[in-house]
Amino acid sequence: MKKALQLSIAILLMGTLSLHPQEKTFTQTLYDSYDSYKVKEITSRRMKHAEMMKVVTSLQASMKDILSIEEIGKSSEGRSINLLMLGSGKKRIFMWSQMHGDEPTATMGVLDMISYISQHKTSAEVKKILSETTVLIIPMLNPDGAERFQRRSAHGIDINRDALRLQTNEAQLLKKTRDAYSPEFGFNLHDQEPRYTVGTSGNAATIALLAPAYDYAKSENAVRVRAKKVAAKLVDIFSPFIEGHISRYDDSFEPRAFGDNIQKWGTSTVLIESGGWNDDPEKMYIRKLNCVALLGICYSISTDEFEKSDVTRYEQLADNTKNMYDVIIQGVKLTFSNSTAPVVADIGIDMEESVDASGKIQRNGKIVDVGDLSTYTSFRTVDAKGKSIDASSVKMESIVDIEKLMAGMK
Repeated sequence: MKKALQLSIAILLMGTLSLHPQEKTFTQTLYDSYDSYKVKEITSRRMKHAEMMKVVTSLQASMKDILSIEEIGKSSEGRSINLLMLGSGKKRIFMWSQMHGDEPTATMGVLDMISYISQHKTSAEVKKILSETTVLIIPMLNPDGAERFQRRSAHGIDINRDALRLQTNEAQLLKKTRDAYSPEFGFNLHDQEPRYTVGTSGNAATIALLAPAYDYAKSENAVRVRAKKVAAKLVDIFSPFIEGHISRYDDSFEPRAFGDNIQKWGTSTVLIESGGWNDDPEKMYIRKLNCVALLGICYSISTDEFEKSDVTRYEQLADNTKNMYDVIIQGVKLTFSNSTAPVVADIGIDMEESVDASGKIQRNGKIVDVGDLSTYTSFRTVDAKGKSIDASSVKMESIVDIEKLMAGMK
């Protein structure tokens, strides 16, 4: 009897251990083979509604049996807002992206995810996802904002602060869809600006995660605990590719925000914020990470593997911290034309995007800080110790060509 019990335990442990390597292999395969299935038509994150719908329609043509598209309503300016549905399982997973029009990284990743499923319908992992889950996706909730590449709706309303009043069409549609399907799992997909860091580590926060609070006390119930387990599993999925670049977003309760309210309404919700990565201004690498992670977490939910996750993997993440500039020029001497004594200072520069008359994206430097920046980090650091420059060339808020600025130092 004792030997039989020991054998049973050994078999159970072998089965448990085998699940994790299988999942790691799946996400590693997704990562390694990404170029073979990504949507190649998407080359810019300034993708507009018509371009997105062209990709969706093209994908559906090859997977009509497993991908449905439903127009659930219109934006304020009359653009279609669509719900994509994959699978027929009992576990419902709800993803919504680009409720802020200038936050498209996950939208691109979601389309890549669908492309993978289209090309691998018969793989064991895809079959498991489609049989065990129903994946509901609103890929572009704010198409009017996407048209202008702006955060807010056409009315100038932040949709993510409209969960209570529901003044915008877009907010009404998001609430209506969540209520219609009552999904167990929710993924609130956003971009944050690239200059957040993982605590004080100096590492860019490429991904920030949050299992949002549903009240000011930051209480925990079964719904939020499950969300934390999902977030912990996402840490495991992301870590092999961006170890040290994952932070925990501020969990202060925001009563007007959708993530906090959808958690309150009974859907275990995780916020995924796509931040910055060195030399990736179009966020194409982070787009890849989104695709891999969303497919990986869908598979983990389909197998219930996420249930084994240790929530401390999420809870012990360092805080999402604003502690970075794009460029820091260190230790340059600023000289003045009058009798003012020279000073040694660091110069903090952020890159700002603009679109010229031809539609080409321009990235220009903007001086955002001058002084002691020794506690800050940057994507690029320039050592200018021993060099000097006329202080009139270093004015706060001025737009500069960094290379020309450097060339002017003596």
